[in-house]
Amino acid sequence: RRKHVYSCSYSGQHLLKSFISAALNKEEAVHVLGFDVSEEELKDGLTASTQRLHFHSAYTDPLGWTNRTAFTVHQFCVEELTHLLKQTSHPKPVTLVIDSLSWILRHVSPPAVCKTLQQLKKGGAVRAVIGLLHADMHQRGTVGSVCHLATSVITVAPGTKGDEAVAKITKRSKSGKVMQDEEIFSIKGDFSVTVVSKTSHAGHRQTEPEEHQTDPTANLTFNIRLSDTEREAKEKLALPFVFSKEKSDFFSVTTSNICCFSFFLFNFF
Repeated sequence: RRKHVYSCSYSGQHLLKSFISAALNKEEAVHVLGFDVSEEELKDGLTASTQRLHFHSAYTDPLGWTNRTAFTVHQFCVEELTHLLKQTSHPKPVTLVIDSLSWILRHVSPPAVCKTLQQLKKGGAVRAVIGLLHADMHQRGTVGSVCHLATSVITVAPGTKGDEAVAKITKRSKSGKVMQDEEIFSIKGDFSVTVVSKTSHAGHRQTEPEEHQTDPTANLTFNIRLSDTEREAKEKLALPFVFSKEKSDFFSVTTSNICCFSFFLFNFF
């Protein structure tokens, strides 16, 4: 599951079309919940076959005031979405694109949205969810809750050149491991993505210069260091809590046997 987070300084529509085009080129079925742009604008420029692209328009009436749209924000629940996806026959799970999730979050409570996304993830009818989210429109807690469900979060910003953009990518594996990358990319006329450069931030640490270490015993009025003769006498001294060689050998063998015995009992049970 992927969520793509954008800010007002950079439009996410071109990158969203890149994901749609890539899915269509793989002969996958794509269902789009369209709130931000019309069907004509979304399909404009797509060179891939759009026969497997199903657009459910909520662009003209997202709240269902006129009852003339194919989809509204109030239909964003797992029952309605499952019914919508089953209207078209495809042998494999489809890719669901939400353009944009911000419309839904403005009119449906964030817990209900997160619950629906989680149910879609477990239902099996959807192979992947790609959601466009305008992060500037929502509180930080709402954005964090939605993105926590995602396996990948991409935050984009304008680059130094006119045709380039910067993508900060956070990937979360099933084990909980988080990887962060940063890519500079550009989008061609056919909506294919070209990565200009890539930097990984996983495990990166900034090294600091070593500080000068002072000797804390330098200015003492008494000596705390041992001479060679004193050290030799100390090593020959038999302390009261130290076992003799015979006892040391006995406890070493016994402890070793107990550890092995416990080990086999653990595996046996």
